[in-house]
Amino acid sequence: MRLIFSILFFIGLNVFGQENPSKEFTYNEFLGYVKKYHPLVKIANLNISEAQANLMMSRGGFDPKIEVDFDQKKFKDSEYYSILNSSFKIPTWYGIELKAGFDNNEGIYLNPENTVPNQGLTSIGVSIPVGQGLFINQRMADVRKAKIQIKLSQAEQQLEAINVLYEASIAYFNWKRNYNEVKLYENYLTNAKVRFKGIKISIEQGDKPAIDSVEAGIILRNRELSLEDSNLKLAKSKLELSNFLWLENNIPLELQDDLIPEDKLEFTITETLRTNDLLQNVSIENHPKINAWQAKIDMLNIERKLKANMLLPKLDLGYSYLSEPSYIDNYRFEDYKIGVNFSFPLFLRKERGSLKLAKYKIQDAEYNLSLERLQLTNKINAQQTEINSLNRQIDIIEKLVVDYQTMLSSEERLFSFGESSIFLINSRENNLVSSQLSKINIENRFFVSNAELFKIMANPN
Repeated sequence: MRLIFSILFFIGLNVFGQENPSKEFTYNEFLGYVKKYHPLVKIANLNISEAQANLMMSRGGFDPKIEVDFDQKKFKDSEYYSILNSSFKIPTWYGIELKAGFDNNEGIYLNPENTVPNQGLTSIGVSIPVGQGLFINQRMADVRKAKIQIKLSQAEQQLEAINVLYEASIAYFNWKRNYNEVKLYENYLTNAKVRFKGIKISIEQGDKPAIDSVEAGIILRNRELSLEDSNLKLAKSKLELSNFLWLENNIPLELQDDLIPEDKLEFTITETLRTNDLLQNVSIENHPKINAWQAKIDMLNIERKLKANMLLPKLDLGYSYLSEPSYIDNYRFEDYKIGVNFSFPLFLRKERGSLKLAKYKIQDAEYNLSLERLQLTNKINAQQTEINSLNRQIDIIEKLVVDYQTMLSSEERLFSFGESSIFLINSRENNLVSSQLSKINIENRFFVSNAELFKIMANPN
């Protein structure tokens, strides 16, 4: 009996005392793989490239342009007409367009207004929008919105990266929880096997009733069942974690069997996620969601200015200096071509309606921005409160585990003296297992809560 007591007492003190030769795969190292190689993070980077391509495309509206229009007609050896109109246009920022042209027309049936000198006719001029399009036009609006779109894409990329890191963190925490549960049940299964063997020896020696072997066998099978279920959860969590492990060239990486989660994660998680540093300097004004909404409002304001510009009359003035190619250096300002284009809708119903819709969109976006600021502030405060509460719960549950361990050790000592029963030992051990499972779950909630704070504050660096 003293031998049995010594074995049981040793196991009770060393449930988690075994050394594990496996290699620890730290949380910080895991996040490093995700940040560097995960495909969704790379896709988020592509969003910025698309925004930069859109900016390049919108700037194309200011590219110089060469135009050539040639029209010729011949019939029965007669040249009815030959008309060549060529121009070189340079659009500028404020809607002003510079233009140089060369016309060379001839033919027996040429329209008199197309008649030019034999050497052709050159022109240098400018077109100025005095009303619509002077201070803002579609080309200017497209470039301004494309520049803001880059900022919007950067904010959205940051949010996408944060979401990937958060989902990866949850997978890591599930893996750690299931791994701890497996180790817990493995140790208690070993304990149950030794106890069952000791009970059988005691029964053979006539020290214990035979019913104790049934009780010990029930405990053993319950431990085996719990371990099998935990192994299943661990296998599934490993596969889930492997979804976030990649190498270069989009090569998926499978979690190796000899890797184990970080043991003292509760001491390093705040440093890895930098949640403490961020809380000391809380500023939601640079938050990606705030930046995204502000970018959307800026784009809507540009659209509003463009719609407001449509209320102005359309008045375009054009002037071109005309000269023969051989006399281009001899200025004759009396040779010119001018043009005036004017249009103005009488009721402006379409323009006024478009402007009102643009203002309503800005108003809605500003409401959403104010709501987002309030929600982010409240979420950060609520998450910090939850983390503080979980810290206190961890302290309490650790004390409970120590107390239940003491009760179990005392009961085992009484059992070795014949003053207790296997039923009471089983009851004490079940309470200890439940408290240790609660500790694992509370720690997991603590990890998840830190990850949620990291996601809310949205700083992936």
